[in-house]
Amino acid sequence: MKDRKLLNSELGRISPERYKELPQSGIVLVLDNIRSAHNVGSAFRTSDAFKVDRILLCGICAVPPSAEIHKSALGAEDSVPWEHFDDTLQAVCRLRSEGYTIVSVEQTVGSLSLEKFKPEPGRKYAFIFGNEVDGVRQDVVDASDFALEIPQFGTKHSLNVSVSVGVVLWQTRN
Repeated sequence: MKDRKLLNSELGRISPERYKELPQSGIVLVLDNIRSAHNVGSAFRTSDAFKVDRILLCGICAVPPSAEIHKSALGAEDSVPWEHFDDTLQAVCRLRSEGYTIVSVEQTVGSLSLEKFKPEPGRKYAFIFGNEVDGVRQDVVDASDFALEIPQFGTKHSLNVSVSVGVVLWQTRN
């Protein structure tokens, strides 16, 4: 055999309680009116993998407990702390008061391409991901410190929001 998959027992998984005791990463996710509970669940699971400090669910986002969130989160909704805000701008105001740099993940005239983004050590970042159809609201983009764009080369110039979360977190934590 050339290689062997690791067994679950070999992965060194930690409990949700231990996860919450790990050092803070300085990264927060903001979900701006995500329609699909499955996409919300995927954001929880990816956030757990990259040790996001918390998720702010805004507007119409589904919130735990939810069978649909759990289906894709696989329990990560229990490890990653979360809060709900009626409006995304309320979340942005809170995060700004907590010293976060506010980053809309969106295609804008002045957006920074993801491969050029170099997080500053010790700086806290809040990444805002938008609705599956409309993206991040314009007033939320306006309230952000800058926009970050994932370069794309096909015909769609659009990724599923759950994929975008994974790409941005991978690049940011790498």
